[in-house]
Amino acid sequence: MNFSVSFCDPFNPKIVELGEIDADKIIETFDKIPWRDYLEKMINAEDREIHYSPSLAVENKEQNCGLDISFIEENDWYIFFKRPKRVKWLFGLISTMQKSYLTDITKQTEKDVRDCLQALIRNDLDFLENKIK
Repeated sequence: MNFSVSFCDPFNPKIVELGEIDADKIIETFDKIPWRDYLEKMINAEDREIHYSPSLAVENKEQNCGLDISFIEENDWYIFFKRPKRVKWLFGLISTMQKSYLTDITKQTEKDVRDCLQALIRNDLDFLENKIK
C-alpha cells in the first residue's frame, strides 16, 4: 500500500512532509518522534511560539483514508480518522457521499494509537470505524 506521512512540529508553522513511506516503516516513524520532549519544551514556551500539538498524519493513498494523531499530554492522545463515507439523514431517506468524513476519539493511550496505526497498515477499516466513531 501507498502511505503518505506528515508531521506537525509544535514550533514550526509549516507542516513537515515526510513523503511516501512503506507500511513497515510507519510504526518506526512514530517511534522516532520525541513526543514527550515536545511536550516538555511546550511547557516552558510562550503561547505565540506554539503552532500545533505534536501530530503525525498517515494517509493510505489507495483507500483515501488516514489517521491524524496528536499528543496532548501524558497518556492523552487524540486520534482522528478520515475516510470517504456515505452519510444518511432525515431518517435515512437522504444520503450523500462525503469524501473526507472525519471522526475523532480523545483520551487514548499510546497502545490505542499503535493499535489504530496497525489497523490502518493492514487496511482494517472496520476496526477503525468501530473504535473512532
